[in-house]
Amino acid sequence: MRRIKEIRQMTQNRFLNMYELSMLSDTGKESTYYVSSRAKEIKDLKISTRENKADGVIIYSIYKDAKDGKEKVVLIRQYRCPIDDYIYEFPAGLVDEGEDYKTAGERELKEETGLDFEAIDAPDMYSKPFFTTVGMTDESCGTVYGYASGVPSKAGQEETEEIEIVLADREEVKRILKEERVAIMCAYMLMHFLRAQEGKVFEFIEKDT
Repeated sequence: MRRIKEIRQMTQNRFLNMYELSMLSDTGKESTYYVSSRAKEIKDLKISTRENKADGVIIYSIYKDAKDGKEKVVLIRQYRCPIDDYIYEFPAGLVDEGEDYKTAGERELKEETGLDFEAIDAPDMYSKPFFTTVGMTDESCGTVYGYASGVPSKAGQEETEEIEIVLADREEVKRILKEERVAIMCAYMLMHFLRAQEGKVFEFIEKDT
């Protein structure tokens, strides 16, 4: 097993930083590994704290106010710089300092879509923070589940955000998965949405509450 000899912070940015890890194997071989993190300092890295505190939150919600009677999931189509293109995702965002990720989920849904959120009390095994792309970052995100209502609005979006609000029924979800760019965490949940019985999307959670 490799050991971390030293950590060097390479950047000092507000939302994302790069760290260089000097590694040493059991056989004495030295190597270098690079990690991106939401941590602002070395002491805040999960390597240092050994705590899996949620950096962000993902919101899986069903829209309650559809006029056509079809069950719809709330998505966003957002421009992302790393691919210079738009991609489908669930509403999501960073957790503020001192904020619980469940509270952050309600706030982020309102900011990104203008919708109100009614959360389901999901067991920890479904909602706790899980790691995103652990080969390159220590970022982890919690997940909140529930129902969205109200009129979609972009009023709360930041000026730097390019976000379209999408209320997708099952036919549209099929099209999105077949034809569009989709974030992998969103894709897996959309596959679940497609196979869930109408009106019972969150039955898997409610059975364990």
